Amino acid sequence: MMWKEKYKVGAELIDTQHKELFARVSKFIQAVQAPGTWESKLEQVKETMEFMQHYVVVHFHDEEVFQEEIGYPGLEKHREIHSRFKKGVFDYARRAEEEGYSEDLVQEFGGRLMAWLINHVAAEDQKIGAFLRSQGGNK
Repeated sequence: MMWKEKYKVGAELIDTQHKELFARVSKFIQAVQAPGTWESKLEQVKETMEFMQHYVVVHFHDEEVFQEEIGYPGLEKHREIHSRFKKGVFDYARRAEEEGYSEDLVQEFGGRLMAWLINHVAAEDQKIGAFLRSQGGNK
């Protein structure tokens, strides 16, 4: 699960945040799958969950502001996708708090994150890049 140049949108802030998300999710999944006891992995698991809860809010906000600035026509639809994913992240975090950080729950969370990142950044966010290029701009 690596960042690829083709995922670039062409907006420095957004691309930097995407790279950070890819790096974090990759590291998270490697940590979960690494040998060793589940107890030894818990700290990083909790850290990543906290990071994701914070970062998706920051990143989605920045991405939506950017879309507003360039007059991106798909903003409303994009905002909906963001809010669904945000809810998903918060739901996992809440379940982990309530049920404990079970290996199954965390594996499921990691899989969701990975699938979402690839689908979203590689597909949905590329539409922003295409629109930006069609406007002849690079921000």
